Amino acid sequence: MTARKSAVQKRDSAPPPRVQPITSSKSKTFPVGNMLIASPLELQAVIRQIPAGSVLTLDALRDQLARKWHADYTCPLTAGIFLRVVAEAAEEEANGVPYWRVVRGDGRLTTLLPGGDAGQAEKLREEGVRCVPAGKTGRRVADLSTVAWQP
Repeated sequence: MTARKSAVQKRDSAPPPRVQPITSSKSKTFPVGNMLIASPLELQAVIRQIPAGSVLTLDALRDQLARKWHADYTCPLTAGIFLRVVAEAAEEEANGVPYWRVVRGDGRLTTLLPGGDAGQAEKLREEGVRCVPAGKTGRRVADLSTVAWQP
């Protein structure tokens, strides 16, 4: 039986980014165009730049990567998966990659990162970013327009 890979191993062994042409589609998620399939290391490089007290939406992160790689868009599914890999690797290494500064496009926090949305809210509060309830159980950044950072 093979040993399970750590998040660090997943991050470091992932293939490099590639642009995949989508020539026909009936999906809003994967429209026709050149789609970037990023890598965890690419996401991590952008996330490292987010200043304390600011957040970056996952949408803006994907847009930045698409521009860098001359693609029309970045695959939203793999970007979400890679964000989680980066976050889990950061926790394994205690390397200071501020993954908690990445939020959903509408400012909502995510339950999929280490510590869930409560942990993310606590880390953001420590940096001066105010979070408020969103819906029955979620949280979101209170003033997204004032704390949103653009790479």
